[in-house]
Amino acid sequence: MHDLQLISQKTFEDIKIIDEEWFEFWSARDLMKTLGYKEWRKFNWVIEKSIISCENAWIESKNHFVASDKMVWLGSWSKRSVKDYLLTRYACYLIAQNWDSRKIEVSLAQSYFASQTRKLEIAEQEIEENKRLNAREKLKKSECEIEKTIYSRWISLPIEFATFKNKWIEALYLTLKRIPLL
Repeated sequence: MHDLQLISQKTFEDIKIIDEEWFEFWSARDLMKTLGYKEWRKFNWVIEKSIISCENAWIESKNHFVASDKMVWLGSWSKRSVKDYLLTRYACYLIAQNWDSRKIEVSLAQSYFASQTRKLEIAEQEIEENKRLNAREKLKKSECEIEKTIYSRWISLPIEFATFKNKWIEALYLTLKRIPLL
């Protein structure tokens, strides 16, 4: 990995904010500086363009671009409240895609947010697969318990168990058919 990419990734990780519920977001003002831009007016234009891009993809922009205020120091050692946004990873990705990719910082941001988004997708996929495997394991244990109980009580032949299980599955599916779908 190129040294500049490592520096850029560290910077994006450094400005990331994680709240008490482990939700991660970035301040638009901090991201603006990291991307090498100085004027909020120009950056705000890209945010608005990214919001439109988000809405055109049928995604609720208010979930990814949360309007906020930030206190900043003025030259006279006083503070003033300025407009800011709290941005999700997806919002940052859209902003990077809508910026001027001729700037090296923007190209690095595009690469960073694309790769991090993919890592997150893989992690979510792994979680879903683990849930499915755990459910299958739980079902397998339940089936074994049922089989053990039935063999110990009244069924002695495998064909009797197969008949019992078939009737049980039929009853289950007939019950499910009767449940109205919402």
